[in-house]
Amino acid sequence: MPESATLEPPEAPAKKSKAPRVTAETMATKQREISVSEFFAKNRHLLGFDNPRKALLTTVKEAVDNSLDACEEAGILPDILIEIRLVPDSQAASRKPQDDSGRKPAADERFRVIIQDNGPGIVRKQIENIFGKLLYGSKFHRLKMSRGQQGIGISAAGMYGLITTGKPVLIISKTHPKKPAHEVVLKMDTSKNRADVVSETEHPEDDALFRTTPSTPSRGTGLQPVSTPSSASSSTNTGTRVEIELSGKYFTGARSVDEYVELTAIANPHTRFTYITPPTSQYPEGRKQIFDRSVAELPVQPEEIKPHPHGIELGTLIGMLERTEHGTLSAFFTEEFCRVGPGVAKSICESVALSTRYSPKKISHGEAEKLYKALQEAKVMAPPTNCLSPIGVKTMLKGLERGLKPNFIAVSSRPPAVYRGRPFVIEAGIAFGGGLPSDEPAQVFRFANRVPLLYQQSACSSFKAVSETNWKNYGLQQPKGSLPVGPMVVMIHMASVWVPFTSESKEAVADYDEIREEMELALKDCGRKLKTYLNRRDRMKAAGERRSIFLRYIGEIAKAVSAINGEDAKALYDALMKTAERKTQEMDMTLDEEGKVVNASEKLEADEAVYVKPLDEHDLAAIADEKEAERQSAKAPGTPTARERGSPQAESLKASSRGQSAAPPAEKRKKKTQHPERVQDKKQSRAPKSATPTLFESLPPPPKPAPGKHVLLVRKKVLRKKN
Repeated sequence: MPESATLEPPEAPAKKSKAPRVTAETMATKQREISVSEFFAKNRHLLGFDNPRKALLTTVKEAVDNSLDACEEAGILPDILIEIRLVPDSQAASRKPQDDSGRKPAADERFRVIIQDNGPGIVRKQIENIFGKLLYGSKFHRLKMSRGQQGIGISAAGMYGLITTGKPVLIISKTHPKKPAHEVVLKMDTSKNRADVVSETEHPEDDALFRTTPSTPSRGTGLQPVSTPSSASSSTNTGTRVEIELSGKYFTGARSVDEYVELTAIANPHTRFTYITPPTSQYPEGRKQIFDRSVAELPVQPEEIKPHPHGIELGTLIGMLERTEHGTLSAFFTEEFCRVGPGVAKSICESVALSTRYSPKKISHGEAEKLYKALQEAKVMAPPTNCLSPIGVKTMLKGLERGLKPNFIAVSSRPPAVYRGRPFVIEAGIAFGGGLPSDEPAQVFRFANRVPLLYQQSACSSFKAVSETNWKNYGLQQPKGSLPVGPMVVMIHMASVWVPFTSESKEAVADYDEIREEMELALKDCGRKLKTYLNRRDRMKAAGERRSIFLRYIGEIAKAVSAINGEDAKALYDALMKTAERKTQEMDMTLDEEGKVVNASEKLEADEAVYVKPLDEHDLAAIADEKEAERQSAKAPGTPTARERGSPQAESLKASSRGQSAAPPAEKRKKKTQHPERVQDKKQSRAPKSATPTLFESLPPPPKPAPGKHVLLVRKKVLRKKN
């Protein structure tokens, strides 16, 4: 230590000031009500806005869900425009180079998301509540299948756009062909969970947006309008248009807006989508994709049902008893619940020693507990299923075939089941072959009420059902505890009046035992159909290999037989060709326009939930060329190969072609009599054997010939000659 350095005494710690004591009155002055919009603004990850990439997808999804529900309820075939436009301030970022996957730069960009439909529109006084208030809607309290459930989605998207860009939401609504369109600009007041209208005007010039289908792009894009086919009754001159500006990232590939639109088109083949992407390095002006509808009929509109007695809890029952307008218990049970008739209501009341004419509002807490227990023990039918609208077997077949172009599709639709008193239907489909990658794990497409689920795959009951199914039983490779490996896509759809999502963002289905069991049964049904198809494909492949072997040696066999027994070589060749075609007839299966084998008796072809890719003109031409090449490669009768030249059979055929008489076969053989021709044949037959196996050694044993054929006789003679 240097001599000049001195040690300084440590400073005394400063005395902490004593904090004032907080009283209950002081705490009470800081307590206030928390707005639901203020809560979700701070916890927006609960709604699916936890990162810019996911926020862009969630905004598109929520708006499209509302458009589809509105069009279907109004009985209109949906025509939906989805446009993601890069705002001018982000043009410089869009010109930056992208990586190999086509991704955008790392910096966040501003996009204007535009969704337009041809639905019935929204009345003016409801626009503020729908787009500016959380937990407001018409679907939360009813038991009816719909895509939206909570009344949060589209208003949360507008709130996210306001937080990240400060820009309000633009809504254009037209409810009648002869009335002008309303244009409303609003923003949400998160502290009060209500909308503040910035401007409100009637714009007759906006009517042009709804005079054609919503495939008409927004003004200033330079794109031409797209007309809808005349067969589809979708032009209504009404609709809704929503524009939200937000901060996000546009990516392609898995879990992107592109994938969402493709999967939504598969699950909703009755909808026509026009999708316009933002500019990329590959498409500097943006890319326009049109997904035309493959089904010109709307799905069956579900009906609202009453709660099922086995699906309520004690607190719910007490609240219903307090709010009911019915004066007797009998009327309360029969009118407030489904599947409860007067007889069931009477037995429930008698089990708790109450009269059917007793007033529900006079029920005490103890009596309510007894009624609840009696309700759970009562034998009541399962809830009706007219509240559901599943995709359907034929619609799933068309959607998978249009979107994936596979060689084989199997679909299974389970009977309706119940969880917690709520009905649901599970549908599953398998697409195999085609252009799908064969050395990668199978893809799993998850849907809930026709909406694709792209995130939280491992937490979803659908994914667990696929990974836990033993696909080895159906001819596929599968690592332990993983997805099967092969050119396959698995699609699972759950339709229910209330889908049990794991969070408010609606990204995964909760793992209920009843739901998982139905999913596994549907997957096993599809797996059995896939195994039948794979077995048939293997049989057809084996038949093709057998035919190629037959065609390779039939000419040689026909000539050898003709040289031995003197039969006509051409007739033998034709007879052997018929036998080969009969034994390998599976190779010549003919398929109809739906991929079914014509005049087939197998169970697979009789199943309407199976699709096998039919042979088109290109496939038929390729097969015809292949067969002709195989026939040309087979030796024609009377044309010996180079290996056969010099053999007695070849010399005999040459002599017959020159008009000389060949040595006829003797009808009877005598051991002591030796003719010169036979001596010469014996000498040549004693020549050293070639290393190449003989025809009958290289071929499997031939089948039993038809009457009149000489194949079996020739085989005996050749074997006798060899011995």
